[in-house]
Amino acid sequence: MSQACVISIYVPDMEEAVDFYTKVLKFEVNKQYGPKIVTLINGDLPLVLEQSENVSYKSDEHPSGVVLALKTGDIDQTLQQLKDKNVKFLVGVPTECPPGKFISFYDPFGNVIEYLQFAD
Repeated sequence: MSQACVISIYVPDMEEAVDFYTKVLKFEVNKQYGPKIVTLINGDLPLVLEQSENVSYKSDEHPSGVVLALKTGDIDQTLQQLKDKNVKFLVGVPTECPPGKFISFYDPFGNVIEYLQFAD
């Protein structure tokens, strides 16, 4: 059986990426492997930011094919915190989905991130 062990996100600007993921999403820097690879943690699954010159900003019309889903216990509170940070939403109201409710937004490079609140 396969089990996810890490999620990697390619970014064009490491400083801006670390700033967004730590200040907006509350990840913590775990390790820095030189200037182009940083491991972040927030729970059990590490997130690796990797700087690549081959990554270009993705517009709303062409978001990346990867979606990072994060769990929240209070989607309304999370939504307000993200609004306070001026993130750009794809789905800016809690929306029903099979496991519960979700919201969806972009990181500074067009990668899609979702917060999911599971139904009780």
